[in-house]
Amino acid sequence: MYIDVVPNRSSRPAVLLREASRDGKKILKRTLANLSDWPAEQVEALRRLLRGERLVPVSELFAIERSLPHGHVQAVLGTIRRLSLERLIGSVRCRERDLVVAMIAERILHPDSKLATTRTWRASTLAEELEVVDADVDEVYAALDWLLARQRRVEKKLAARHLTEGGVALYDLSSSSYEGSHCSLARWGHNRDGEKLPCIAYGVLADREGRPVAMDVFPGNTGDPRAVVAQVERLQEEFGLRRVVLVGDRGLLTATQVEVLRDHPGLGWISALRSHAIRDLVDSGALQRSLFDETNLAEITSPEYPGERLVACFNPFLAEERHRKRQELLEATERELRRLAGAVARRTRKQMTAAEIGVKVGQVINRHKMGKHFEVEIGAGALSWRRRTTAIEAEATLDGIYVVRTSEPAETLGSGDVVRAYKSLAEVELAFRCLKGIDLKVRPIFLRVEDHVRAHLFLCMLAYYVEWHMRQAWAPLLYEDEARRLDRARRDPVAPAIPTPTARHKKSTHEGPDGFDLHSFRTLLHELATLCRNRCRLMSDPTSPTFERLTDPTALQTKAFGLLQAVPMTAQP
Repeated sequence: MYIDVVPNRSSRPAVLLREASRDGKKILKRTLANLSDWPAEQVEALRRLLRGERLVPVSELFAIERSLPHGHVQAVLGTIRRLSLERLIGSVRCRERDLVVAMIAERILHPDSKLATTRTWRASTLAEELEVVDADVDEVYAALDWLLARQRRVEKKLAARHLTEGGVALYDLSSSSYEGSHCSLARWGHNRDGEKLPCIAYGVLADREGRPVAMDVFPGNTGDPRAVVAQVERLQEEFGLRRVVLVGDRGLLTATQVEVLRDHPGLGWISALRSHAIRDLVDSGALQRSLFDETNLAEITSPEYPGERLVACFNPFLAEERHRKRQELLEATERELRRLAGAVARRTRKQMTAAEIGVKVGQVINRHKMGKHFEVEIGAGALSWRRRTTAIEAEATLDGIYVVRTSEPAETLGSGDVVRAYKSLAEVELAFRCLKGIDLKVRPIFLRVEDHVRAHLFLCMLAYYVEWHMRQAWAPLLYEDEARRLDRARRDPVAPAIPTPTARHKKSTHEGPDGFDLHSFRTLLHELATLCRNRCRLMSDPTSPTFERLTDPTALQTKAFGLLQAVPMTAQP
């Protein structure tokens, strides 16, 4: 007997169980059964049985002793090695380097405390891959000290890779909350997390594409301008860049800091004016609304800014948004004032004093930052107010207008390129969102020793460096606009960005160009983690050595690993 597959024109082939006999020169076939409805694996099992093979149940062939998630580890470690990050951290392999690389990878896979990290990396193949299964938390802290001692050298090598002479460098400052009371860096300051807790400030220096290059850590009460001086010295002295353009926001590169930058020949800068400075330009006649009758971008000059180029921009969508938001805040403030006035009027037996009313009014108008737009009259048991219409109208004339300032001549950067460079600060904001959000979870900071805090933040920066490259490679599988960077270089620098056809397709279908379901960075890592490394042994011989076998990758996993091959292999600078 044998199994015969008979073609059936346009229908699926017929699978028949037959026996054959010979009658002279003829071969006679007799069909015993039609197996067309059988599953393919069942047909294959019968075919092997007819061949005389001995079939053994899988459960009796070998046993899986342990199964560890491996695919996500393979993806992260593969990217780290393609970027030569291991050699960047230390040219010779050693225990400390393996621990640092393991912490970087685990920060991407399962961000957690250092003690928890020594547990979670054993729940995947990461600890085995880097031979740190037996590491304890004391070794991890020692490795942080080892990394901190090499931070400047690593940053110098990253700067050599990504910062170019005459190029653009992005810088911004943020902060994160601190849990505890024993770290000298933790101070009550302007916490950008929006939490009333001690915080620690840190600044990230990146190239124009948003790749992080260096990180500095400051006490939590450090203001933005104080961090600029350190970056100027690093760019020119440590990184050896004689000519570079530093881009910072209006809170970072203030008028005082611009004067400091003027003392460093070869260092250019791009920033923006604050609203009061824009008001001064309007009052002096240097900036007029009529400039934007036919265009949304115009260069202006002012004696208040000698040797600078001022690029004035008008965005009607931004103007509409600011008008709407102002009206909502004014109405919200008036609602609370009316509520307070009602409470004052109801106090007839014992009237509120003017001081009591003043305290409550201050809380109301400061809640929405609208105090400048109201004139309030307070008396014993009396409260009245009115809008400052003139002030509101004067502020409304600036809606949608912003002014970018730069030291760079027009021959170096055109007006549109100046605005694009300033808007590229959004790439640093993306870095902060990944660092502080669900990806790397830099906060809250629990470490007590100042050096450990500095090393922890630098470690998170290196983890984002790896994640940045993985995101670029995986763009077809993520909710990313793959054409965004190319589109940004050619579109109107002032007008709101319009989603590309690729982005609109992804948003409407939730599918990539190859038909795969789209993922976030985190869920794609979870998908890869289902590819496991299995430790097996033969059931017939319990004393036989174990062997390892990987789960067969799915089509999506194969695609993800293939895309990571596009990460450029970077040699040691």
